Amino acid sequence: MANTYTQLYFHIVFAVKGRKNHISIKWKDELYKYITGIVSNKKQKLLIINGMPNHIHLLIGTKPNCNLSDLVRDIKANSSKWINEKKLIPGKFEWQTGFGAFTVSQSQLPKIIEYIKKQEEHHLTKTFKEEYIEFLNAYQIDFKPEYIFKDE
Repeated sequence: MANTYTQLYFHIVFAVKGRKNHISIKWKDELYKYITGIVSNKKQKLLIINGMPNHIHLLIGTKPNCNLSDLVRDIKANSSKWINEKKLIPGKFEWQTGFGAFTVSQSQLPKIIEYIKKQEEHHLTKTFKEEYIEFLNAYQIDFKPEYIFKDE
């Protein structure tokens, strides 16, 4: 076969260190645009981004040469630097160590996009920790509860 054809989508989730409510509604759209630029500059495609004051969700389409860990590292490092340089919070802004990444099939994209759009609605009834554990269980990922949010 002369060409490479792929369809690789990841639902990525990560939180503010200690799950502090540092992402303000006043500047979250600016943050999301900045993160969109990071993803775009890495030649990947951000389909949607949204979140809450203590965490964010991204749905990203990647090329096969994308190292997901490097991409998330760059998103987190550059966005936290941006927040700190703009002094958007008192003190130092940091993301938690680690992240969740869950594969998504083409047929599930509309459902995941809708889920990410409705973050505020979901979190009327469940915490981020509850949401995250549900993802881990749904994707049958082995985990030890005591290590999920170790940097609290």
